[in-house]
Amino acid sequence: MTTDVVSERAVLAQIKRNRLPRHIAIIMDGNGRWAQKRKLPRIAGHRAGMRAVRQALEGCSQLGVPFLTLYAFSVENWKRPQREISLLMSLLREYLKKERAELKRRDIQLRVIGRVHELPHAVQKDLETALTATRDNSGLTLTLALNYGARTELVDAFRKMAEEGVRNGSVGWDEASISRNLYTEGMPDPDLLIRTSGEMRLSNFLLWQAAYAELWITEVLWPDFTRKDLFRAVSDFQKRERRYGGLG
Repeated sequence: MTTDVVSERAVLAQIKRNRLPRHIAIIMDGNGRWAQKRKLPRIAGHRAGMRAVRQALEGCSQLGVPFLTLYAFSVENWKRPQREISLLMSLLREYLKKERAELKRRDIQLRVIGRVHELPHAVQKDLETALTATRDNSGLTLTLALNYGARTELVDAFRKMAEEGVRNGSVGWDEASISRNLYTEGMPDPDLLIRTSGEMRLSNFLLWQAAYAELWITEVLWPDFTRKDLFRAVSDFQKRERRYGGLG
């Protein structure tokens, strides 16, 4: 038995199963720096990051966390070199094809949020196939944020509400109405938001939904993220007192 396994089990033993976060969101950062440190092309870091996705999925499934949302591609990522964007889209298609059977086996339902209609047609087609294949699964809900930005999400929500107002003559402009028109409708807000690589910002991710999320920042680069890191984040989350503006 290796030290790493013992350490993972030790962290896991600290977690109280009756106080788990219902929804964990992750900003997967550090793929490029991981590759740079190894003098590899950036795409090697993105490919290595796919292993970390499986680690996060396995960890959430093991704990019984119902919702996991991963920030996979932002609206700002279109500013990157075209070659890198093309390779990222190819990797996404590869992931959807290779992992579809595994998601089904693990009873994981796939969701996607963002302006999906702006993604390449081939990506949209593979997404639709994966969504259809897993739609009846009732275990963990894995949500991929693709071509996602929190500000564009709010713009889209307000546009829907305005159109509803035109159709119906009025619309309720309150927090509940806004939440119902977000991409994440029907999902609980994230309780725990994890960011890898040590950066201290939200980067336009779930700004409305993460209003009361507990933030957990780690220096670990995303390709090196393991189940043990996820367990550490959950263990630390359980030590915090969530007061929501009250006195606890």
